Amino acid sequence: MLLYLVAALALGDPTGRLPLRAPESVGMAAERLEIIDRIVHEGIRAGGYPGAAVVVGRQGAAVWRKGFGTLGWGIGSSAVTADSTIYDLASLTKVVATTTAAMILHDEGRLPLDSKVVDYLPGFVGKWKDEVTIRHLLTHRSGLPAGRELWRVARTPEQNRQAVIETKLRFRPGRSFIYSDLGADVLGWVVESIAGQPLDAFVRERVFEPLGMTNTYFLPPDSVHDRVAPTDRSARRGFVVGAQVHDENAYVLGGVAGHAGLFGTADDLAVFAQMMLNGGMYGETRIVSEATVRLFTQRSAGSRALGWEMAEGRHGAGEYLSPTAYGHIGFTGTSLWIDPQRNMFVILLTNRVHAARVKRPATVISDIRADVSDAAALAVTDEELRISVMPASFRADRALNWNKPFRSRRSRRARTVKRPTASTVKTSAKKAAAKPKSATAANRTKGAASATKPTTTTVKPKAASARSSAVKPKAPSARPKATTAKQASSASKSTAGKAIPKASTTKKPTTSSKR
Repeated sequence: MLLYLVAALALGDPTGRLPLRAPESVGMAAERLEIIDRIVHEGIRAGGYPGAAVVVGRQGAAVWRKGFGTLGWGIGSSAVTADSTIYDLASLTKVVATTTAAMILHDEGRLPLDSKVVDYLPGFVGKWKDEVTIRHLLTHRSGLPAGRELWRVARTPEQNRQAVIETKLRFRPGRSFIYSDLGADVLGWVVESIAGQPLDAFVRERVFEPLGMTNTYFLPPDSVHDRVAPTDRSARRGFVVGAQVHDENAYVLGGVAGHAGLFGTADDLAVFAQMMLNGGMYGETRIVSEATVRLFTQRSAGSRALGWEMAEGRHGAGEYLSPTAYGHIGFTGTSLWIDPQRNMFVILLTNRVHAARVKRPATVISDIRADVSDAAALAVTDEELRISVMPASFRADRALNWNKPFRSRRSRRARTVKRPTASTVKTSAKKAAAKPKSATAANRTKGAASATKPTTTTVKPKAASARSSAVKPKAPSARPKATTAKQASSASKSTAGKAIPKASTTKKPTTSSKR
């Protein structure tokens, strides 16, 4: 029995999971990895998500594999586990499925990076579209917009596909960056055109099954629905979305799309991440060549590799991953970061879109992602990679703006001081002309009003400015002249934005309205 356990730790268990090893055996500090538990629990306590799964791996083994909380907020909801809880991976689909499929076809010489999209999709025509290459799609520089509300323009997956292919470019390819779901969809259809089979079937046969990723798929079967973490309540679908893809565009495309639609467990993603760290190989199974892995995961344009994003302290990468680290995040609350220099990966899966009980769940998950990545990097104890000084606190400890209420544009406009317009100036001029008031009477009225209000503090009057002291007020004439609209308008414009000195030297303390 003991020999079997030793072999299981060395080779992994029959399910294909990574072997679990003590942090110290792979150069990591357990006490620093424990910070991850506190960070994830802070997000649950704040109401950012009901549960989460985390796997941190290094040197070919999982060193921190845990589930936190439950699938949903209900009392009877099942506990999350890293090996069995299935999450909607959202935009991790772009790299785990679509980009990996492109890597395989490129490896086989069937998908040159600078080949034109129109060569594979003849309907992809229009202004500048004949210039769009596979590389443009992978780096989000194709000129395609970020997305479209496809459910408003078509009724069937085929019609929605045609709507995407016919979408006009926003700019000439290669000129600028727009993170585009549509570009990933087009890339998925290019893969289908070359492979001669649907995207989900291709990645199942060429990636997931060879790696033993038995809990990763598009369109989860009925047999696993009770293990799928729920996401949002869809107004269009009329129920809480569980085993259906959360993304509405992926849903109307039939549940299989290049930008979203993939479901999986943290343990399955750990196997995938280890394959990438191994240069395209896991165990005795090679998915892609080492050269192709290097090509697709090095910086290509801006902050992007080919399909992947470089870790630059944004989007949950934290501050301590190496310059060669790459990864991706998903809208539902997922992230995957791979650090070749540390031979380490960090996986966080949540369903933060499920009935969040905090005002800003997007802020919560952004902080939690970054903290988990930082805690993992800080736990490495290798001499050349060790970070000796720990931060005084993590983002989850500070919880900045997690519950800051949103202000609508209307409320912000209401709080803004209105500037006089031409119409208001004319109205004021007419009133002034109809009811003239002498300066003495105005000062008497203001003085009487201020006298009736009690004051608690007397503020010393400020020294008069040179301008105000030099100009003496004129005595009011016995017969005030009527003010014309033109005169009132010019007077209003000349005094707009200027302070008017008060007659009295004592005033109540005021509080600034600027927040």
